[in-house]
Amino acid sequence: MSNYDQLHRQCRTLENLFDAKLTSYAQLAANLSRPQDVEATGATERWKDLEVELEDLASKLEEVNEQLSEVASKPELLSSSMLRAIQRHRELHQDNMREFRRTKSNVKTAFDQANLLSGVRNDIDAYKSSAADSLLAERGRIDSSHQMTDSMIDQAYEMRSEFSRQRTSLAGINTRMMHVLNTMPGINNLIGMIKSRRRRDSIIMGVLIGVCMIILITYLWH
Repeated sequence: MSNYDQLHRQCRTLENLFDAKLTSYAQLAANLSRPQDVEATGATERWKDLEVELEDLASKLEEVNEQLSEVASKPELLSSSMLRAIQRHRELHQDNMREFRRTKSNVKTAFDQANLLSGVRNDIDAYKSSAADSLLAERGRIDSSHQMTDSMIDQAYEMRSEFSRQRTSLAGINTRMMHVLNTMPGINNLIGMIKSRRRRDSIIMGVLIGVCMIILITYLWH
């Protein structure tokens, strides 16, 4: 009787502890199903600890129930209520183990899904970061192109200004030359004589070349 009482109390204590741990384990599965709460609740760190504790409690309950079964093998020493209690402990242990295996499977599934979602979020964040870097690089290239265009436009304006200055300078030189020519008639006559001589030389050269060509053609013809 004292052995039964001791095992019965030990079994009740282990069952209550197992039930409390299993409830926490089930809540962990619910937290894992909400990835935003995983870090806040520390679910990933508690997962393995609770699982190890539940497996240890399940092993101890199995051992105590085996001892109660040995006690129940001598029914003449026990009352009917004691036998029903031993049977109840055995059934409760079986129910707890089924619930533990089911919850363990749910936790594993939830944990895998949380890891998958976390991986997807990391991939999305990496893609966004890469896209942002690409946009910044493209913006840098566009800014560089704009700077180059602005530099070319500035150079074009500078060249136009230089041409305008040169045109003004040439116009001033031409005006001064015309003024010199108008104030010194002798220079006009000299220039006229030079032009006439160049025209005469050109006529002479043309006639000479024509005569040579005629002679050459006549020679070839004969």
